[in-house]
Amino acid sequence: MKQSQLFTKTRKEPPSDEVSKNAQLLIQAGYIHKEMAGVYAFLPLGLKVIENIKQIVREEMNAIDSQELIMTNLQNSDIWKTTDRWSDENVDVWFKTALQDETELGLAWSHEEPILEMMQNHIDSYKDLPSSVYQFQTKLRNELRAKSGIMRGREFVMKDMYSLHSNEEDMDQYYDQAIEAYKNVYDRLGIGDETFMTFAGGGAFTKFSHEFQTICEAGEDTLYINKDKSVAVNEEVLDEAAEEIDVDKDDLSPVTSAEVGNIFKFGTEKSEKMKIHFTDENDEKKPIYLASYGIGVTRVMGVIAEKLSDENGLVWPKNISPYDVHLVSLAHETEDVERVDSIYKKLKEQNIEVLYDDRKDAHAGEKFADSDLIGIPTRIILSSSNLEEDKAEIVDRKTGETTYVELSELSSSLK
Repeated sequence: MKQSQLFTKTRKEPPSDEVSKNAQLLIQAGYIHKEMAGVYAFLPLGLKVIENIKQIVREEMNAIDSQELIMTNLQNSDIWKTTDRWSDENVDVWFKTALQDETELGLAWSHEEPILEMMQNHIDSYKDLPSSVYQFQTKLRNELRAKSGIMRGREFVMKDMYSLHSNEEDMDQYYDQAIEAYKNVYDRLGIGDETFMTFAGGGAFTKFSHEFQTICEAGEDTLYINKDKSVAVNEEVLDEAAEEIDVDKDDLSPVTSAEVGNIFKFGTEKSEKMKIHFTDENDEKKPIYLASYGIGVTRVMGVIAEKLSDENGLVWPKNISPYDVHLVSLAHETEDVERVDSIYKKLKEQNIEVLYDDRKDAHAGEKFADSDLIGIPTRIILSSSNLEEDKAEIVDRKTGETTYVELSELSSSLK
């Protein structure tokens, strides 16, 4: 992509109406657009990051034999009434609407009940179990607070997965597989070393859950961890959890953290209320065991923007950066400009994704500042003097380390 053709532009200053660093940087760099508090549009650069995160998550969910689908955002209230989760007293984040005939509908905040209802059409016996499905979907939650940029949105992209089982042992085994898949996701996203699986309250889902929390100064949670980081407990359940897992609270220290994932075991609670069953080996009707697994894709993007940025802007991990390299041209003479254009085309032919700063009206300092702000991990600088020596200057965005490579070896040095 030529930067001159990118319709979004960087800003010299962050937006004054944002208090969170992730929103300030993402808006300033042209990744997102604020529609209102807690509601953001994802622009071309932002969408590419989202799609890269989704692909990592997709690969890890596929690896544990989950199948991708997409459910509806409009929700049948009758389904939720069977489990007492239509009531605003039990679930306080609903956005609700109605058809013209005044039939009340919900706008999806989660999908446990609809998934069970749908899967009932495809599961008859124990031979059809276990089964696991997941989706990426825009969820809507009427959050009271929405001051953390895309880390706590009223509209956000979520990966939610649901596994159905014939017995508790099978559910537990798959749950453990999902935990490992989640750890793989966070490792690949570059935040695995500071992300912990914690014991937490279940909120509107169930009594207890496991959260994945990342140490982050902008987070809204307090996490208690021990010295070797093998135990992590959310503050909200600290007393109860300490008894449950037999740890001494004095051995735990508080850190500020942000939730990046949440998983639950519902067991047969929902299938019993909804009267959803399967036939076991003895031809007897049994309730289905259910577990649920969520990752806030846009929230993770916000956490990464908060944690991995520096005083000059965003610093994306290679796995999720919108482009592999940022090619910055400082060439002015027609012959040099044409040569940089040719190098750009060759890099693309080598399946290297390139954002090419070909702007003729931007000076070198402006281009470098924008490159820092946008945060692509590798910058290639091509000036007239570099071209004369048949070399390219390569700068690592994270470390600032600079190296020079022969133009003939440029493509290979980037792989």
